Amino acid sequence: MNHPAHDSSRLKTLNRIRRLSRLMDTAFKIPGLKLKVGLDPIIGLIPGGGDLVTAVISVYIIFLATRFRLPKRVLGQMVLNIVLEAIVGTVPLLGDVFDVFYKSNIRNLDLLEAHLQTQAQPLPRTDAL
Repeated sequence: MNHPAHDSSRLKTLNRIRRLSRLMDTAFKIPGLKLKVGLDPIIGLIPGGGDLVTAVISVYIIFLATRFRLPKRVLGQMVLNIVLEAIVGTVPLLGDVFDVFYKSNIRNLDLLEAHLQTQAQPLPRTDAL
């Protein structure tokens, strides 16, 4: 059985990952469309550093995810998602459009949550996000 303090810490970390991922990729609904965007494509518009800032935030999310002792395969896929978004993000305009639709942070959150669901005691979902 897991220690309650350990479970509480894991849940806090998971919720931080959820909040950051959603903030970066799906925080705002575009009126009239079924499309949600986050800060990632907006920050990415800043010349000379916007894409670097969003990449650093994405790497931080992966750093937090390492606390769950993910298999190398899952971590590798998470890194690949960020690298792909970072590379395509360097292409003017195309990169910004790609950011809106690819949503690497949400993809990585999905990978993390799928892994946690396979564990003996998955973390509970929270609706307070």
